[in-house]
Order: sequence, then structure tokens, then C-alpha cells
Amino acid sequence: MRLYGLKNCDTCRKAAKVLGIDVTDIRANPLERKDLERFHTAFGDALLNTRSTTWRSLGEVERSGDAFDLILAHPALMKRPVIEAEGKLYLGWKADTQAALGV
Repeated sequence: MRLYGLKNCDTCRKAAKVLGIDVTDIRANPLERKDLERFHTAFGDALLNTRSTTWRSLGEVERSGDAFDLILAHPALMKRPVIEAEGKLYLGWKADTQAALGV
């Protein structure tokens, strides 16, 4: 099981604690494009966090750019955590994800 997120993200830390795993910090260990493409295939546009302060700080020209490039350049734009367990991907740490993971 892997949890992709940010070490300073409260939600990522809560999920990691419950799951008993470490956070794979996507700032310290940037995602490869192929991983990001897998995530996008699974979650579509829901992967891009357009409610974050990082998103609000971007100009219109930057916002209109490729979602992959935006997340690679600004890891905080990825909704988190992304949890990979037994070949399946889960986005976020809500009740449905917790139930699916049996916690």
C-alpha cells in the first residue's frame, strides 16, 4: 500500500496514521508523468484541486495549461491523498475510501 500526498497535509497525515504507512511526499519525490497519468485515468478532472490556495494564486494563463504539467510544477494542486492498495486507486480520505480499505 502506498499513500501519495504531502507530509505537511493534515489529511495525508491522518490517513497515514490510520493505515500505519508513511506518506510518499510528492514534493520531495516528484511523481513521474506515467503515475500522474494513471491517477488521471482513474479520477479524471477530480484529481486537480481547483479550490486550493495554490490554484487561486495562479494566473489565468497558467490555469489554462495542461493539468499534468500544472500538478508536476505545483504538487499541492493534486487532490490528496491518493492511496494505492492491491492494484486499486483511491482519492481522498472520506468514509467511502476508509470503508473500501476496511478501516
